[in-house]
Amino acid sequence: MLTAQRRELLLERLHRDGRIVAADAAADLGISEDTIRRDLRELAAAGLCQRVYGGALPASPATSPYDERTRIEPESKHRIAVAAAALIEPGATVLLDGGTSTLALVGALPRSLHATVITHSPTIAVALAEHEHIELQLIGGRVYRHSMVTCGAIAVEALREVSADLFFLGVTGVHAEAGLTTGDSEEAAMKRALARSAAETYVLASTEKIGAASTYRVMSLDEVAGVVTDADAASPAMRELDRAGVRFVSAR
Repeated sequence: MLTAQRRELLLERLHRDGRIVAADAAADLGISEDTIRRDLRELAAAGLCQRVYGGALPASPATSPYDERTRIEPESKHRIAVAAAALIEPGATVLLDGGTSTLALVGALPRSLHATVITHSPTIAVALAEHEHIELQLIGGRVYRHSMVTCGAIAVEALREVSADLFFLGVTGVHAEAGLTTGDSEEAAMKRALARSAAETYVLASTEKIGAASTYRVMSLDEVAGVVTDADAASPAMRELDRAGVRFVSAR
């Protein structure tokens, strides 16, 4: 079997099963595990899968540049934004992560909402500037341009004085085994710091993020109050998340 044919079969298996177990794939194709692992390294280098111990998981398209991400699943993000906005009570203190899903949430907030919003995203802060009833606080720090958010010691230190009601978390992957993941280690650490500063954390998960994984773990699934998504509850990835005990906030 040609290398290209073998890798195409691996990608078909990944799409069908939501994972590749190297030992099983090697047995089914009658080749060595070393060959499978080499194939998975090449596929991961091309951004076609996320390698994990013993195999691979689907790679998240949400790790692409910010401008490209604004064009990924915009309708899904809008539905999620509407459902997430309904969770915010008048007078609440809310932490907002950066990213395109959170930007959609800002667009879904009623202009009459009285609340305090704290964010580490300059993009989110600018989008909130015209919401005259929202008290807006911006956390400073080193800017991570890929997501247009601040990270690092200065930002984490500022969060020590924050005690919010809700945190809306953006991730690039939501997977029953890998948990909640993103593509940068410092951004993952900042997301954990934000979650520690809120009573409840809700994940904003548009369709392409369900069943996908990225390199760095943010949190485990049992550390969040719920996942706001419009993904099909009957899909294999959603069924696995349900079996893992995830609470969903439906945006369908």
